[in-house]
Amino acid sequence: MEQEIKEIKTIKITEKGQICIPREARDLAGFEEGSKVNLIVYSDKVEIRPMKKSMSDAMMAMLASEPVLAKNWLSKEDEEAWKDL
Repeated sequence: MEQEIKEIKTIKITEKGQICIPREARDLAGFEEGSKVNLIVYSDKVEIRPMKKSMSDAMMAMLASEPVLAKNWLSKEDEEAWKDL
């Protein structure tokens, strides 16, 4: 089920890769100064979600999925180190 779009805003990315989330969006999402958020990157979109104290099983499975981990863990050095185990 698709969610209803509340608003579309255009924002700029700074030289350091920073963005400013408009007040209306922060209020709607419950973002407060100092709160942590999750940045979820898909092949065709990016989502910013409030960080929950405990993640759901589905979220943990997604974060620990092989394609996500493979980007950081698969290297020639790793393969060589683990080949005899």
